[in-house]
Amino acid sequence: MNSSKMQRRGLIRGALAGAAAVAAAAPQIARAQSPSVTWRMQALWDGGTTPQKYEEKFVARVAELTGGRFKINLFSAGQIVPAAQAFDAVRGGAFELMKTFDGYEAGKIPAFAFTSTIPFGFPESDQYEAWFYERGGLELARQAYGAAGLHYIAPSVYGQEPLHSKVPVRKIADLAGKKGRFVGLASSVMGAFGVSVTPLPTGEVYSALDKGVIDFADRGDLTANFEAGLAEVAKYVVLPGVHQPTTATSYVANRGAYEKLPADFKAALAVAAREVSAALRQHILVADVTVLAKYRAKGCEIIHFDAADVAAARPKAMAAWRTATKGDALATKILDSQVAFMKDLGLLA
Repeated sequence: MNSSKMQRRGLIRGALAGAAAVAAAAPQIARAQSPSVTWRMQALWDGGTTPQKYEEKFVARVAELTGGRFKINLFSAGQIVPAAQAFDAVRGGAFELMKTFDGYEAGKIPAFAFTSTIPFGFPESDQYEAWFYERGGLELARQAYGAAGLHYIAPSVYGQEPLHSKVPVRKIADLAGKKGRFVGLASSVMGAFGVSVTPLPTGEVYSALDKGVIDFADRGDLTANFEAGLAEVAKYVVLPGVHQPTTATSYVANRGAYEKLPADFKAALAVAAREVSAALRQHILVADVTVLAKYRAKGCEIIHFDAADVAAARPKAMAAWRTATKGDALATKILDSQVAFMKDLGLLA
């Protein structure tokens, strides 16, 4: 057995042990007595979509773990404020909790570039999640948000987000000279490969592809993108999604509201977040197989980058990682931690 398989199995064993500990703790969380609390949460997703259904599972699990005493009223993207205003709205106390993608705010807080995805980085979601829970990533993310008056609860970690293209992109070099939609660290890395990047809101991706404003786009996972109709406007699906090989969205709370919570409510948030992360990841893993057939039925071609081509491009991506820290001390600390872990896993020389 090679070392990467042994490391992967070790991560899986650790995840199972953590799940067992969570399950053992859950009855104690539910039995704890605390006053009732009601929060509002705005998610990233549109109502009725698969990821939004997992946010429904999250709020239901929090209520279950607290005996119904911690109720979170869930809203879909834009229902309380436009998605781009959620960060400031939660910080200002307009509502208590959001599901977000840290990369949206990476232009203001460089550390967020690395707590959302690492282009050409961790190829497996278990590896990225292990960085959060086993290599100090959770505390580093909390430091980044703490400076903004917010509290980072936990990530939801899942796999790649594909590239949907109107033109064939068969090798990394084909990216150059094209127009693409990316956000966060992917913007910097794709720019280094010669892409003219525009950070459009998620809700504008379909229209931008349809009208030819962009040649290709990152948006969400394969199923979410199919549900959004991208098979109708972009006939090439490019895998692996090197711009976002693994993904972390995050539960983030107003710090003042979070600090007022009793300990058992805080524990319920943490437990529910980690359970939903695993559940969503496993669902996407299974759904990807089914949905690729649906893309083909819509006339889409599935293109796969050659592994050697991806590996040859990685040094250029790594240089872009370093540039994206903008010399910020915390961003640099986070990147150094991730690079060290990738080396330990044998992903980097």
